[in-house]
Amino acid sequence: MRELRIRLLAGVFIVAGVLSWAGAGLWASIGTLPSVPLAAPIVLALIAVVLLSTALSIRARLKAQRERRPEAKGVDPLMAARAVVFGQASALVAALVSGMYGGTGVFLLESLDIPARRDQAIYAGFSVLAGIGVIAAALFLERVCKLPEDDDRNTGATSTA
Repeated sequence: MRELRIRLLAGVFIVAGVLSWAGAGLWASIGTLPSVPLAAPIVLALIAVVLLSTALSIRARLKAQRERRPEAKGVDPLMAARAVVFGQASALVAALVSGMYGGTGVFLLESLDIPARRDQAIYAGFSVLAGIGVIAAALFLERVCKLPEDDDRNTGATSTA
């Protein structure tokens, strides 16, 4: 399984943001701009909490296993792989959604004197922050579940495992 690249996530975020900003400008010139839902930052924050709690749980179980505690529960490799896939998918979707809300929020900065648009800009800003939280939690989960590198592939030395 390949690691997520920060450059890929940043590229998705930027492209989605630019397209969303341009689309918001076009949409506003034609009619009313669709609103940013209040639930958007809440849902993204909940996903970040789930990813972070999963990462902390797996990390604690791996630590107990390494210390050979008698009550230690093992980590099922398939469960860890599923958690990583969920984290990667969540990070990609969060980058896309955060970019969309970020672009819309930047467009809304022009009209902060209108209370409804100001609220929408705030929701968009919180959505971007929550999306960044999802990305950070997903990268942490991926790091926790990462297998040790194979030394003989990188340095020519034999593995000690």
